[in-house]
Amino acid sequence: MPEPIDALFSTPEMVAAFSSTAHVQGMLAFEAALARSEARAGIIPAEAAVIIASHCQVEAFDIETLYREAATAGTPAIPLVRMLTAHVAGEAQKYAHWGATSQDAIDTAMMLQMRQGLYLLERALLDICAACAQLAERHRHTVMVGRTLLQAALPVTFGLKAARWLDAVQRQLRSLRALRVEALAVQLGGAAGTLAALGEQGLQVVAFLAEELELPAPDLPWHTERDRVARIATTLGIIAGTMAKIAQDLVLLSQGEVGEVSEGRTAGKGGSSAMPQKHNSVDSIAALASARRALSEVPALLAAMSQEHERAAGGWQTEWSALPALFRYTAGAVAHVGAALNGLQVDATRMKENVASTGGLIMAESLTMALAPHVGRPEAQRIVNTTCERAVSSGISLRQAALAELQIHTVLSADAIEHALDPSAYLGSTEALIDRSLNAYQEELQGSQ
Repeated sequence: MPEPIDALFSTPEMVAAFSSTAHVQGMLAFEAALARSEARAGIIPAEAAVIIASHCQVEAFDIETLYREAATAGTPAIPLVRMLTAHVAGEAQKYAHWGATSQDAIDTAMMLQMRQGLYLLERALLDICAACAQLAERHRHTVMVGRTLLQAALPVTFGLKAARWLDAVQRQLRSLRALRVEALAVQLGGAAGTLAALGEQGLQVVAFLAEELELPAPDLPWHTERDRVARIATTLGIIAGTMAKIAQDLVLLSQGEVGEVSEGRTAGKGGSSAMPQKHNSVDSIAALASARRALSEVPALLAAMSQEHERAAGGWQTEWSALPALFRYTAGAVAHVGAALNGLQVDATRMKENVASTGGLIMAESLTMALAPHVGRPEAQRIVNTTCERAVSSGISLRQAALAELQIHTVLSADAIEHALDPSAYLGSTEALIDRSLNAYQEELQGSQ
């Protein structure tokens, strides 16, 4: 079970989805579905399946004792099957866990948990998309400093920044949805992946089991082929990384020296124990911490892919803690980014002031491109570079320096210079790019209805 402090880096829903109780419930769901599937195939009596399934209720099991015994048994499935068998009376008792192995129960239970986890992440990512779409539309004309290598570069709009976040999150949604079909799968192979204990009806039982649990049926058992798990892990890692990118942007934009955005103010949120003036970006910071914790689990799951022959000695067991942790922390990153965006305060006035504070230097490329058709791009670059240096050394604006520069004002009129130095006139395809992102989002909404 996660420690209480882990609540800072996850969500109650995801913690519940990957709790020990949920995992035991998943194993019991497997055992009940296995019995029903084998009854459908005529392998065990239908009455036995009904009795077995009726005892697959998690409330009837001592989970603390089960996991304590698992430390000795090497797997939680062994004490679970023993407890289940003890609950089942009469002739039906001998048919519990018929033809399965411990890994079948554990892997299928984890797949059921991951299915729920993917649903929770998808729902939370959709909320982020909605917040980004609103910001993109509302601030499509809000000009701000575009920064490269943490320095002022060119004018952009906050709407475009939000549209890029939206585009990135929509890609993660598509990847997440693909996992349902391409990575989730029921597990049933028996002791060595041959389904030998089920005779010639093994594949039929697998198909029935997949139907019962509403999970895809794999072509073959996959006990030590862990590409499915690895794909889920890497997808979640990329989602966590995407959340970290958005959160990092928000943290940097909210720095005191920048002050262009801030997280919504609520009682008790974002204060300092020592400095009353501070309003910290607590959700963005928590998102970064959650994302880093999530990303730390991905290498362990990729390393666990190297598994021996028909059953792993260590690699599979690594997944038991790493996968739940990855889902919990990814959920935390997503939830905190969503909270930060939904309450985000955007200071358009401060953005305008920060553009002006560059003294027009942010428009150096624009001035270069205005000159280039007349003198060639290399010469225009040299002229503007010299003009920028003069502006900085003299403490004047680029506009003043450009109007005083003979090589500029003899080529460009005063109006042309003014136009070249207007941040709102040098935004390129910003409008079209925002529209692309918003249109894709609208198509996404229509397709999901």
